[in-house]
Amino acid sequence: MTDKTAEKPEPTGWLVLIYRVPPEPTRLRSTVWRRIKSLGAIYLQNSAAALPASAATERALRKLRREIIDMSGTAILLSCDVLVGESDVRSAFQAARNDEYEEIVDKCEDFLHQVQKEYTASHFTYAELEENEVDLVKLRNWFAKVRDRDVFGADGRQAVEKALETCDQSLEAYAARVYAEETES
Repeated sequence: MTDKTAEKPEPTGWLVLIYRVPPEPTRLRSTVWRRIKSLGAIYLQNSAAALPASAATERALRKLRREIIDMSGTAILLSCDVLVGESDVRSAFQAARNDEYEEIVDKCEDFLHQVQKEYTASHFTYAELEENEVDLVKLRNWFAKVRDRDVFGADGRQAVEKALETCDQSLEAYAARVYAEETES
């Protein structure tokens, strides 16, 4: 696998979205929170989220700002450098990526348990194989999204790569068994 973090220049500066949404209905706040989470932003404090500056993150935050305003809220998007505390902001951003990586590793373990369950139940069908393939593709896509926003190279990435490789091997072995069962029928 190529090391995408080595290919990308390290971002300079941060984008900070400071916003306020109406207290009711509460779904508006949760919608904004979910969008901010999905972008990989970190909260500096309540209603102040930050992302490393890039053209893509600026587009995403400008779009979110417009949505907040459409909700009758207020939002300001700032481009800034951290004068003091840059290492704290980076550490928080890295911790958020490592949390995501850890969650993916956990889901990889669930995947491996699911494949093992198929062996235990002797479910060697194409339908089960296809379902497991879809699950592995979802894990890989999730990893790609997290890796893309991991602009500083969090150390949890290697554990995910190893876990996904183990999942690949497990699925290949399961597929071989499904094909063997088919030939015997």
